[in-house]
Amino acid sequence: MQFNNLAFESENGIGVLTFNRPKALNALNSEVLSELKQFCEAVPSLDVRCLIVTGAGDKAFVAGADIKGLSEKPIAEAGATAEEGQLAFRALEELPIPVIAAVNGFALGGGLELALSCDYIVMSSNAKFGLPEVTLGLIPGFGGTQRLSRCVGQGIANFVTLTGDIYPAKYALQWGLAVDVVEPEALMDVCRKQAATLASRSSTAMHLSKRAIREGYDLPLREGEALEVKLFEEAFASEDKVEGIAAFIEKRKPDFK
Repeated sequence: MQFNNLAFESENGIGVLTFNRPKALNALNSEVLSELKQFCEAVPSLDVRCLIVTGAGDKAFVAGADIKGLSEKPIAEAGATAEEGQLAFRALEELPIPVIAAVNGFALGGGLELALSCDYIVMSSNAKFGLPEVTLGLIPGFGGTQRLSRCVGQGIANFVTLTGDIYPAKYALQWGLAVDVVEPEALMDVCRKQAATLASRSSTAMHLSKRAIREGYDLPLREGEALEVKLFEEAFASEDKVEGIAAFIEKRKPDFK
Protein backbone atom coordinates (compact mmCIF):
# COMPACT_ATOMS: atom_id res chain seq x y z
CA MET A 1 0.00 0.00 0.00
CA GLN A 2 1.37 3.39 -1.02
CA PHE A 3 0.55 6.61 0.83
CA ASN A 4 2.11 10.05 0.95
CA ASN A 5 2.08 10.33 4.74
CA LEU A 6 1.84 6.77 6.05
CA ALA A 7 4.18 3.82 5.75
CA PHE A 8 3.06 0.25 6.23
CA GLU A 9 4.98 -2.99 6.54
CA SER A 10 4.03 -6.43 7.75
CA GLU A 11 5.72 -9.69 8.67
CA ASN A 12 4.38 -12.89 10.21
CA GLY A 13 0.92 -11.43 10.65
CA ILE A 14 2.18 -8.30 12.46
CA GLY A 15 1.66 -4.94 10.76
CA VAL A 16 3.40 -1.68 11.57
CA LEU A 17 1.69 1.54 10.50
CA THR A 18 4.00 4.57 10.74
CA PHE A 19 2.89 8.19 10.55
CA ASN A 20 5.63 9.35 8.24
CA ARG A 21 5.98 13.15 8.30
CA PRO A 22 9.09 13.49 10.50
CA LYS A 23 9.91 17.05 9.35
CA ALA A 24 6.44 18.10 10.55
CA LEU A 25 6.71 15.92 13.68
CA ASN A 26 4.14 13.64 12.01
CA ALA A 27 1.41 16.27 12.45
CA LEU A 28 -2.11 15.50 11.28
CA ASN A 29 -3.87 17.22 8.41
CA SER A 30 -6.81 16.34 6.17
CA GLU A 31 -4.66 14.26 3.83
CA VAL A 32 -3.20 12.22 6.69
CA LEU A 33 -6.63 11.58 8.18
CA SER A 34 -8.01 10.56 4.78
CA GLU A 35 -5.13 8.13 4.29
CA LEU A 36 -5.66 6.67 7.75
CA LYS A 37 -9.32 6.04 6.96
CA GLN A 38 -8.40 4.43 3.62
CA PHE A 39 -5.87 2.21 5.37
CA CYS A 40 -8.41 1.07 7.96
CA GLU A 41 -10.87 0.20 5.22
CA ALA A 42 -8.19 -1.97 3.58
CA VAL A 43 -7.13 -3.83 6.75
CA PRO A 44 -9.62 -6.73 6.38
CA SER A 45 -7.98 -7.61 3.04
CA LEU A 46 -4.48 -7.65 4.53
CA ASP A 47 -2.81 -10.67 6.09
CA VAL A 48 -2.44 -8.93 9.45
CA ARG A 49 -3.50 -10.27 12.84
CA CYS A 50 -2.17 -7.41 14.98
CA LEU A 51 -1.23 -3.79 14.21
CA ILE A 52 1.34 -1.49 15.82
CA VAL A 53 0.87 2.26 15.26
CA THR A 54 3.88 4.55 15.68
CA GLY A 55 5.53 7.71 14.37
CA ALA A 56 8.61 8.21 12.19
CA GLY A 57 11.76 9.42 13.90
CA ASP A 58 12.50 9.67 17.60
CA LYS A 59 11.01 13.10 18.34
CA ALA A 60 7.31 12.51 17.90
CA PHE A 61 4.62 9.88 17.75
CA VAL A 62 2.25 12.51 16.39
CA ALA A 63 2.80 16.04 17.64
CA GLY A 64 -0.80 17.09 17.01
CA ALA A 65 -2.78 18.74 14.27
CA ASP A 66 -1.27 20.95 11.60
CA ILE A 67 -1.85 24.32 13.30
CA LYS A 68 -1.12 26.37 10.20
CA GLY A 69 -3.68 24.34 8.31
CA LEU A 70 -6.23 24.89 11.07
CA SER A 71 -5.61 28.65 11.02
CA GLU A 72 -6.58 28.77 7.36
CA LYS A 73 -9.91 26.97 7.79
CA PRO A 74 -13.08 29.10 7.85
CA ILE A 75 -15.35 28.92 10.89
CA ALA A 76 -18.00 27.20 8.79
CA GLU A 77 -15.69 24.17 8.36
CA ALA A 78 -14.92 23.69 12.07
CA GLY A 79 -17.50 20.99 12.68
CA ALA A 80 -16.57 19.10 9.53
CA THR A 81 -12.90 19.23 10.53
CA ALA A 82 -13.62 17.67 13.92
CA GLU A 83 -15.88 15.04 12.38
CA GLU A 84 -13.17 14.15 9.85
CA GLY A 85 -10.75 13.36 12.67
CA GLN A 86 -13.36 11.50 14.67
CA LEU A 87 -14.35 9.31 11.73
CA ALA A 88 -10.71 8.39 10.98
CA PHE A 89 -9.98 7.53 14.61
CA ARG A 90 -13.25 5.62 14.95
CA ALA A 91 -12.25 3.52 11.95
CA LEU A 92 -9.00 2.69 13.76
CA GLU A 93 -10.79 1.97 17.03
CA GLU A 94 -13.26 -0.39 15.36
CA LEU A 95 -10.71 -2.51 13.52
CA PRO A 96 -11.35 -6.21 14.22
CA ILE A 97 -7.68 -6.82 15.09
CA PRO A 98 -5.75 -5.65 18.19
CA VAL A 99 -4.01 -2.28 17.78
CA ILE A 100 -1.05 -1.21 19.93
CA ALA A 101 0.07 2.43 20.09
CA ALA A 102 3.89 2.60 20.33
CA VAL A 103 4.34 6.19 21.51
CA ASN A 104 7.89 7.35 20.80
CA GLY A 105 8.04 11.07 21.59
CA PHE A 106 5.44 13.82 21.58
CA ALA A 107 1.81 12.69 21.60
CA LEU A 108 0.00 16.00 21.79
CA GLY A 109 -3.54 16.98 20.89
CA GLY A 110 -4.53 14.84 17.94
CA GLY A 111 -1.53 12.62 18.62
CA LEU A 112 -2.84 11.68 22.06
CA GLU A 113 -6.33 11.29 20.59
CA LEU A 114 -4.86 8.92 18.00
CA ALA A 115 -3.14 6.85 20.70
CA LEU A 116 -6.38 6.69 22.69
CA SER A 117 -8.10 5.21 19.63
CA CYS A 118 -5.78 2.19 19.81
CA ASP A 119 -6.55 -0.74 22.11
CA TYR A 120 -3.74 0.14 24.48
CA ILE A 121 -0.64 2.33 24.71
CA VAL A 122 3.02 1.51 25.33
CA MET A 123 5.24 4.59 25.79
CA SER A 124 8.95 5.17 25.62
CA SER A 125 10.41 6.83 28.71
CA ASN A 126 11.12 10.00 26.73
CA ALA A 127 7.53 10.32 25.51
CA LYS A 128 5.50 13.38 26.43
CA PHE A 129 1.76 13.72 26.14
CA GLY A 130 -0.98 16.29 26.60
CA LEU A 131 -4.01 18.06 25.19
CA PRO A 132 -2.76 21.64 24.69
CA GLU A 133 -5.79 22.83 22.73
CA VAL A 134 -6.88 25.30 25.45
CA THR A 135 -3.63 27.20 24.95
CA LEU A 136 -4.89 27.92 21.41
CA GLY A 137 -8.39 28.85 22.53
CA LEU A 138 -9.72 25.48 21.33
CA ILE A 139 -10.85 22.18 22.80
CA PRO A 140 -9.91 18.67 21.66
CA GLY A 141 -12.05 17.77 18.66
CA PHE A 142 -10.99 14.30 17.56
CA GLY A 143 -12.58 12.43 20.48
CA GLY A 144 -10.09 13.42 23.17
CA THR A 145 -12.55 14.72 25.76
CA GLN A 146 -14.54 11.51 25.45
CA ARG A 147 -11.88 8.80 25.25
CA LEU A 148 -9.53 10.32 27.82
CA SER A 149 -12.25 10.60 30.47
CA ARG A 150 -13.30 7.01 29.81
CA CYS A 151 -9.69 5.91 30.12
CA VAL A 152 -8.49 7.78 33.22
CA GLY A 153 -11.67 9.20 34.78
CA GLN A 154 -13.16 12.68 34.76
CA GLY A 155 -10.83 14.21 37.35
CA ILE A 156 -7.57 13.48 35.54
CA ALA A 157 -9.17 14.14 32.14
CA ASN A 158 -10.22 17.58 33.40
CA PHE A 159 -6.74 18.18 34.79
CA VAL A 160 -4.99 17.29 31.52
CA THR A 161 -7.49 19.11 29.31
CA LEU A 162 -7.90 22.29 31.38
CA THR A 163 -4.21 22.85 32.09
CA GLY A 164 -3.19 22.19 28.51
CA ASP A 165 0.22 21.23 29.87
CA ILE A 166 2.61 18.60 28.55
CA TYR A 167 3.32 15.66 30.86
CA PRO A 168 6.12 13.05 30.98
CA ALA A 169 5.49 9.37 30.33
CA LYS A 170 5.66 8.43 34.03
CA TYR A 171 2.29 10.13 34.56
CA ALA A 172 0.72 8.11 31.75
CA LEU A 173 1.65 4.96 33.64
CA GLN A 174 0.57 6.40 36.99
CA TRP A 175 -2.81 7.50 35.65
CA GLY A 176 -3.54 4.29 33.74
CA LEU A 177 -3.22 5.88 30.32
CA ALA A 178 -0.32 3.62 29.28
CA VAL A 179 0.13 -0.04 30.18
CA ASP A 180 3.93 0.19 30.14
CA VAL A 181 6.81 2.66 29.84
CA VAL A 182 10.05 1.30 28.41
CA GLU A 183 13.41 2.64 27.28
CA PRO A 184 13.24 4.26 23.82
CA GLU A 185 15.50 1.70 22.16
CA ALA A 186 13.31 -1.15 23.47
CA LEU A 187 9.93 0.28 22.49
CA MET A 188 9.40 -1.45 19.15
CA ASP A 189 10.90 -4.73 20.35
CA VAL A 190 8.51 -4.78 23.31
CA CYS A 191 5.54 -3.95 21.10
CA ARG A 192 6.51 -6.53 18.49
CA LYS A 193 6.81 -9.20 21.17
CA GLN A 194 3.36 -8.33 22.50
CA ALA A 195 2.00 -8.27 18.94
CA ALA A 196 3.41 -11.75 18.31
CA THR A 197 1.54 -13.02 21.36
CA LEU A 198 -1.68 -11.38 20.19
CA ALA A 199 -1.21 -12.72 16.67
CA SER A 200 -1.17 -16.26 18.10
CA ARG A 201 -4.59 -15.83 19.71
CA SER A 202 -7.99 -16.45 18.16
CA SER A 203 -8.81 -13.54 15.85
CA THR A 204 -12.52 -14.25 16.30
CA ALA A 205 -12.28 -14.19 20.09
CA MET A 206 -10.18 -11.00 20.10
CA HIS A 207 -12.60 -9.23 17.78
CA LEU A 208 -15.58 -10.22 19.92
CA SER A 209 -13.72 -9.25 23.10
CA LYS A 210 -13.02 -5.79 21.65
CA ARG A 211 -16.69 -5.39 20.76
CA ALA A 212 -17.83 -6.48 24.21
CA ILE A 213 -15.59 -3.92 25.91
CA ARG A 214 -16.18 -1.05 23.47
CA GLU A 215 -19.93 -1.45 22.97
CA GLY A 216 -20.65 -2.44 26.56
CA TYR A 217 -18.72 0.37 28.24
CA ASP A 218 -21.56 2.90 28.21
CA LEU A 219 -24.35 0.40 28.80
CA PRO A 220 -25.95 -0.27 32.19
CA LEU A 221 -24.39 -3.36 33.77
CA ARG A 222 -27.25 -5.75 33.01
CA GLU A 223 -27.40 -4.63 29.36
CA GLY A 224 -23.64 -5.04 29.13
CA GLU A 225 -23.95 -8.56 30.50
CA ALA A 226 -26.63 -9.32 27.89
CA LEU A 227 -24.27 -8.09 25.17
CA GLU A 228 -21.56 -10.33 26.59
CA VAL A 229 -23.93 -13.34 26.45
CA LYS A 230 -24.71 -12.61 22.78
CA LEU A 231 -21.04 -12.31 21.84
CA PHE A 232 -20.12 -15.37 23.93
CA GLU A 233 -22.64 -17.34 21.88
CA GLU A 234 -20.94 -16.13 18.67
CA ALA A 235 -17.54 -17.19 19.98
CA PHE A 236 -18.94 -20.55 21.11
CA ALA A 237 -20.20 -21.25 17.59
CA SER A 238 -16.85 -20.44 15.94
CA GLU A 239 -14.28 -22.80 14.45
CA ASP A 240 -11.67 -21.17 16.69
CA LYS A 241 -13.54 -22.44 19.76
CA VAL A 242 -13.45 -25.99 18.40
CA GLU A 243 -9.72 -25.74 17.71
CA GLY A 244 -8.91 -23.98 21.00
CA ILE A 245 -10.67 -26.55 23.19
CA ALA A 246 -9.27 -29.47 21.16
CA ALA A 247 -5.75 -28.09 21.54
CA PHE A 248 -6.22 -27.67 25.29
CA ILE A 249 -7.44 -31.26 25.70
CA GLU A 250 -4.67 -32.61 23.48
CA LYS A 251 -2.03 -30.52 25.29
CA ARG A 252 -0.79 -28.71 22.16
CA LYS A 253 -0.72 -25.17 20.85
CA PRO A 254 -3.88 -24.16 18.98
CA ASP A 255 -3.66 -23.50 15.25
CA PHE A 256 -6.15 -20.67 14.81
CA LYS A 257 -6.97 -19.74 11.20
